[in-house]
Amino acid sequence: KLVVDEEAAAVVRRIFALCAAGQGPSQIARLLKREQVLCPTAYAYKTFGVAHSSLNLNDPYGWSDSTIANMLENEIYLGNTINLRYSTRSYKDKRKVEHPREECMVLENTHPALVSREVWDIVQRVRQHKRRRTNMDEQNKYSGLVVCADCGSTMVLHRAHTMSWSYNHFTCRTYKKDGTLCTAHYIRECVLDDVVLEDLRRVTAMAREHTQEFAAYIGSRQSAELRKEARGLERELTAMKKRSKELDSIFKRLYEDSVLGRITAEQFQTLSGSYTQEMEMLNKAIPEKETAIQRLREQVSGTDHFISLAKRYTDIQELT
Repeated sequence: KLVVDEEAAAVVRRIFALCAAGQGPSQIARLLKREQVLCPTAYAYKTFGVAHSSLNLNDPYGWSDSTIANMLENEIYLGNTINLRYSTRSYKDKRKVEHPREECMVLENTHPALVSREVWDIVQRVRQHKRRRTNMDEQNKYSGLVVCADCGSTMVLHRAHTMSWSYNHFTCRTYKKDGTLCTAHYIRECVLDDVVLEDLRRVTAMAREHTQEFAAYIGSRQSAELRKEARGLERELTAMKKRSKELDSIFKRLYEDSVLGRITAEQFQTLSGSYTQEMEMLNKAIPEKETAIQRLREQVSGTDHFISLAKRYTDIQELT
């Protein structure tokens, strides 16, 4: 049976709250290190005397972005247990192979959740749309937009370091991780550019030559998409407000526990400090979310603007 360690749970909840507010694993890792929050291995050693193989006592605050990323994807914090997640390739090859979630045995609500379903869903949505820079510090213009038609994972851009840029190509992320789970779906970036350019030329030509029909079509599509986006933001706002109320209750209980001597002053400072920071983050994020929702509700269709651009750019030659 898993028992909640409230001190560690407070750190976990804060990590999820920071991600829900838009911060990435690297940003969160730097923040925790700057604030000298013990990393999981150091905390386990200090609290329980457990020395993991990756323990580094010379850097007890050494949070890594991979640690944060793994935590944000770990359903144990949602109260679930995932069995049969790993296996070996054969009795000779003992290297571990990670299976897709749909091939695992997922047992829900096996222990108390540290984060709510609403916060979990927000974090997964934020993580799914996170844009990454390449090692060459040049933004991939297709980042997060190109997905595998078979498995649905994003396609990874491989840049040609020693050859012409025309050899830049995309491959399936799942295939890159494990070549047995999908196929490469190789496509050169220049080929994709040609496909997108041709489609842009077709759409802009339609906007110029059939303005009224194009405006009616885009207007109906845009209205539906805006409503869908607004509903998503409203769900996130509801989750944030719910968490804010939960924190109010937690503060009251902590104060009572401190006054009645159930927890020490040091424990009170540690727990209330992390909750205070989370509350400050929510107090900032909630108005921003409300403003974003209001903008969506008031947003005027941008169809006329697109049509004016289509008339201006009659011969698109390059994507940027």
